[in-house]
Amino acid sequence: MAHTDIRLTVAEERTIYDVAAIDRALDEATGNRNEALGALYEKMKQRGGGRFLIRPSGTDMVDDLYDTCPNFGEVIDDIKKHLALAVAGSEPMHFTPILLLGEPGIGKTHFARELAARLGTGHEFVSMSSLTAGWILSGASAQWNNAKPGKVAQTLVHGDYANPVVVLDEIDKAGGDSRYDPMGALYSLLEHDTARAFKDEFVDIDIDASHILWVTTANDERSIPEPILNRMNVYEVPRPDYDASLSIARALYRDCINEHDWGFPPDADDGVLDRLASLPPRDMKKRLLSAFGTAKLEGRNWLESRDFDQARMGRSRKIGF
Repeated sequence: MAHTDIRLTVAEERTIYDVAAIDRALDEATGNRNEALGALYEKMKQRGGGRFLIRPSGTDMVDDLYDTCPNFGEVIDDIKKHLALAVAGSEPMHFTPILLLGEPGIGKTHFARELAARLGTGHEFVSMSSLTAGWILSGASAQWNNAKPGKVAQTLVHGDYANPVVVLDEIDKAGGDSRYDPMGALYSLLEHDTARAFKDEFVDIDIDASHILWVTTANDERSIPEPILNRMNVYEVPRPDYDASLSIARALYRDCINEHDWGFPPDADDGVLDRLASLPPRDMKKRLLSAFGTAKLEGRNWLESRDFDQARMGRSRKIGF
């Protein structure tokens, strides 16, 4: 299914950092400055502190997610309420930080990416399972070797928008040294008032991060501190039932057909959709692509159920010695 057209209007330009503060920092650090930090300051001055705050022009921009991600209906319903308020007040899109909670393989990460694409304000994807230090989000002091800004500052400084979507995937798997808690920065970032003057340790200049749209995912909330849970709307996402899986399969097939000129019919037969719907959502696309390849190798422009028996993909893991 083709994506709903995204209709966006620039709401206003919002200053997210003060260029004069950068000038002061440059003067104070003359002769004793980290070269990477100096280069970043110059870039920040060059770009200026203004970034676009985007407002939606319609409430239907996420409607196709009901078909492609049907088990996320409750989340989509609430997003549409916020869209309606933004449209009514001609205001930028804003919602309480979201936690998508559920078992592995039900499409949480896929939904987060698709939502970010529909909202159209740019996005940053951060895999929290790979983080071992808090500076990944909030930066490390320029006094340290190889220090650099965190993901939040990078997204706002290098991006065009003041309200990008930031997806924190598998937030429950963030680990490492407790002295450098990867989630530590979220205590202030998820609160609108304190996020207005977020200070990245590397940049060391106040940055307004209060417009960021936060989407997080987790399999188990027990390892997430209660104060952080309290800052988010938590949605327990169910495993898709058969009808929902069939809807996902049908939408995925049509998306592939629309994206590629492979010569396959616009709709798959019921047997093919039934086989595709029997797979976990996270496996559907790779198995479908393999099935397309199997059909082409046999000289066919249509899929058959048996193509999924032959579509056994290798494991996604590194091979080393």
